[in-house]
Amino acid sequence: MKKRYLFVTGALLTALGAAAQHTPVQPYKGSEGKTLADTRQWWPERAKAAGPNVVWILLDDVGFGAISSFGGLIQTPELDRLAQNGLRYTNFHTTSICAPTRAALLTGRNHHSVHMGLFPENAVGTPGYDAQIPFEQGTVAEILKENGYNTFALGKWHLTPLADLTPAGPFNRWPTGRGFEHFYGFPSRGSTDQWHPELWEDTRREKDQQGRHLNQLLADKAIHYIGAQKSANPDKPFFLYLATGAGHAPHQVAKEWSDRYKGKFDGGWDKYREEVLANQIRLGIVPKNTVLPPRNPGIKAWDSLPADEKKLFARFMEVYAGFLSYTDYEVGRVVRYLEEIGQLDNTLIFVSVGDNGASKEGTFVGVVNNYGTDLSEEERLRRNIADIDLIGTEYAKANYPLGWAAATNTPFRQWKQDANTEGGTRNPLIVHYPARIREKGGIRKQYSHVNDLLPTTLELVGAQIPASINGYPQQPLEGTSLAYSIDNASAKDRHTLQYYEILGTRSVYKDGWKAGTLHVKGQDFTQDKWELHHIEEDFNELHDLAAAQPQKLAELRGVFEAEAAKRHIYPLKDGTIPTFGPTAYKDRQTLTLYPGGSTIVDIANPLAGKKAFRIAADVEIPSHGAEGVLLSRGGRAGGLSFFVKDKALYFAYNVGDGGTFVVRADQPLAPGRQSVQAELVPDGKGGTLSLSANGKPLGSRVLPRLYGNLYLHEGLNLGFDDLTPVTDAYVVPFAFTGTLHKVTIDLPSPEQKGK
Repeated sequence: MKKRYLFVTGALLTALGAAAQHTPVQPYKGSEGKTLADTRQWWPERAKAAGPNVVWILLDDVGFGAISSFGGLIQTPELDRLAQNGLRYTNFHTTSICAPTRAALLTGRNHHSVHMGLFPENAVGTPGYDAQIPFEQGTVAEILKENGYNTFALGKWHLTPLADLTPAGPFNRWPTGRGFEHFYGFPSRGSTDQWHPELWEDTRREKDQQGRHLNQLLADKAIHYIGAQKSANPDKPFFLYLATGAGHAPHQVAKEWSDRYKGKFDGGWDKYREEVLANQIRLGIVPKNTVLPPRNPGIKAWDSLPADEKKLFARFMEVYAGFLSYTDYEVGRVVRYLEEIGQLDNTLIFVSVGDNGASKEGTFVGVVNNYGTDLSEEERLRRNIADIDLIGTEYAKANYPLGWAAATNTPFRQWKQDANTEGGTRNPLIVHYPARIREKGGIRKQYSHVNDLLPTTLELVGAQIPASINGYPQQPLEGTSLAYSIDNASAKDRHTLQYYEILGTRSVYKDGWKAGTLHVKGQDFTQDKWELHHIEEDFNELHDLAAAQPQKLAELRGVFEAEAAKRHIYPLKDGTIPTFGPTAYKDRQTLTLYPGGSTIVDIANPLAGKKAFRIAADVEIPSHGAEGVLLSRGGRAGGLSFFVKDKALYFAYNVGDGGTFVVRADQPLAPGRQSVQAELVPDGKGGTLSLSANGKPLGSRVLPRLYGNLYLHEGLNLGFDDLTPVTDAYVVPFAFTGTLHKVTIDLPSPEQKGK
């Protein structure tokens, strides 16, 4: 029987000893005298929580067949140790893409139900897609905080609406506004540079960490939070949510880690799939009669590739494997710290190895700079071969080829985003809880979903959901607790119905059967072809039964329609009609920015995309001259920089793989206060960039192309460049040494944008 989660009243929560955020003031039980000497003092009882610590670890873009404890060839000894002393769930599912998975995980509800049908940056003004997670649907942090826990979030967030991603907030949908007492990570988008991450602590922008890897920074901060909390209040439990940037692109790691895999993948992705399947059968991860699906469409046989492509593709995989092994090491540092301070046995740990299947964004030939201009496959391959030594370094934004993505999804077909297949939605889950788990190294095959982890956690730690949080009445959870399966490997499934939908690709699972359709972008949704699979007997979906059992297919399609109406899945969207959620700067034709303010995060900044602009900087140049950056957006992988050097005005426009184009003024800037301008007028694929001072032209240049990608990992800064330089003409931060009063940005009107 499915466990039901009932709300408890605030009074009951107080009686249970929880530290409710809005507990009424307790009646005074002392006595007030005229002096302190004849006063009987009394203090309100401090709430106590008796539950264990809770740690949730979420990796990014890791397929089912990657890590060693699930048969993969990437060595992850720290995760292996957790698996060997805990449980492995082999029938666990995510939504098939990052932000929706995180929304479902943190709220214990379906992603459309909490308004996160896709990404915050692609929000649409409908209940399933507006990216406004309701406060009536409390997060795990809000619930556990009400139950007396300290709460910390580290790493990737990607759940804040774009309009709130400003230095002025509002901050109620940042991590610290959704129940986390501390946050350290990147709040605004799905990835960041691993060597130069754009990091925030709580709601404050952090300085560049000078090349310290993101994995190390997150582990260090997690250990700091835990240590500080246990020092101050050793009996109080904590909740730690650690969401790594790995293994999402950019794949970046020290050479010492990637070189551990030198030659390990020379046999190619076909051999990898065969070896992993054999391991999975031996370990009991998959049924003994499992066979591999055909290669995904477009993937070439490894043996058919020329030698230079094999060398390149093998190096991509060496870097990815080293990246994941290093991530395992840093996650292990946190776990071993818990052991060192005597807290490991009193900590419930969940590790979701991926938020979706392996990435499908790497193209068939891989990418060295994942954020450059669109190149033909032939040209990208040529550049990749030339730049092979950059893969993994701070000078590359690498992502491996699709052949490796398919291989690390063994034994499933398809990959990330494909919500119709197990390859898009099935991920390894590891549960470690010495106080409860008796069958060390056991395997569990019950059907489960990412929205199950919150109810499972609440049941295992004995926490309750309050009737209201911060004054908002709470709605029921939609996930199912997995606690029933911990002591019973053969227990009957309790999560028996689950829908999936991402970008129009959709499916529904019910009682061992699954119907799904892979939507083709731009195709009429009514033309989508549905498949039918009996998952209990055909778990990796090799046999389509749609033609043989049309009634069963019709039944499941009816189930999907019922879920769609209940969960706000409609209207379907596939990217054919571009959508970009509201931002603080959207539709503003003129912006005035002042130095000293925080970075404007990349994904919400006003200079994104191929559009016209006019930048005017109000500056004072001293008599001895000045130099430095007036405005920068982006970095080495792409962006723009307006700066002064050698007494001349410059503008650098970096289109990533397409090169960096620099405009230099044809005469020096005069001393004194003045307005210096840069103006871009697009013209088809490229445009013209002009410089001027006080209205006087200082030179121009035709740019053959503009960058179209919105996401450059680095935001907009005034008076300096941050993290990595847009151009090699200077070294960051290259702060402006004159006086910068303000910068005004003029943008096209909405009507002009439409044209």
